[in-house]
Amino acid sequence: MAKKQFSVHHALVSGAVAGTVSGLVKLGWENILPPRTPERDATNPPQHLLEQLGLPERLAHATFTYNGHEIPWTSLAIHFGFSTSLAMFYAVVRHYIPLAKLGKGTAWGLGVWSVAHLVAMPAIGNVPPASEQPMEEHISEALGHAIWNWVNELVIEEMEHEK
Repeated sequence: MAKKQFSVHHALVSGAVAGTVSGLVKLGWENILPPRTPERDATNPPQHLLEQLGLPERLAHATFTYNGHEIPWTSLAIHFGFSTSLAMFYAVVRHYIPLAKLGKGTAWGLGVWSVAHLVAMPAIGNVPPASEQPMEEHISEALGHAIWNWVNELVIEEMEHEK
């Protein structure tokens, strides 16, 4: 059986699908193990990022109502934007650097958490320094990112077989 030829286009499509699915999984995860206290979540990191970029608070906190719940659509757009773009990047990188798939992608997810939540976000003042973040936040975010990228790997693998 001939080896299937790698297609960057197919990898990007697979990554976009995977990132959407894994973004939903990560939202569900955060409902089970919320990473932040209600006080710190009054302005969540995506909303804070938008405010840091100059978006007025009324837009950064914009919501729509569904079934009596206020849904923060702007922060969800950032959430899914990061989830899909990072999954698309992962879908390409994992082809060229197979080590990225270590632990079915969970090691990559932990790497993303480390770089984003322990280094980059504190560096830009989006979240407190890692040493000042509660252990519950580290546990939720680390496990959530590992599961997030595990889902990315499962979806990408499945879509590779369908090609």
